[in-house]
Amino acid sequence: MKKPHIILVDDQMDVLSALMQDLASFRDKFILDDCESAKEAFELLEELDASDGQTVLIMADHIMPNKNGIEFLSELSENDSLIHVRKVLITGQASHEDTINAINTASIDYYISKPWVVENLHAVVKKMITCWVLDNGLNYHDYEAFIDTEVLFRRLKAEGGTKH
Repeated sequence: MKKPHIILVDDQMDVLSALMQDLASFRDKFILDDCESAKEAFELLEELDASDGQTVLIMADHIMPNKNGIEFLSELSENDSLIHVRKVLITGQASHEDTINAINTASIDYYISKPWVVENLHAVVKKMITCWVLDNGLNYHDYEAFIDTEVLFRRLKAEGGTKH
């Protein structure tokens, strides 16, 4: 099985580099892709779709030129082939209204404020991976080191037991 992708989108290279470094431990099971714009991320998603690549998670900055993170993630929400892709908005400048808008229109799964704490970033990514694995009916044992056990047990309990 090909490694699934985690896509990081930010127009600032220093932020992308920090995210890539902070998430390096996820490279054992996932490919980390960095994109400097929504346009570049859309192109990557098209390439992955054409090659049957899987995308687990897209983390996008809110404030970017041409298309901000909320607009980008909103467009992703309209694409049926990306229904199980988890979406996280990262920002240090969003207002309360922007955050509500992101949740309501972009169907984001999580919101991370800059600067982030690495342990919290890892916890969020593990939650997103766990949801993705379960939503896609995959064997969570294949991703054991990257599974959030609280999310796993809560979901399995809601489903009435283990099926993997």
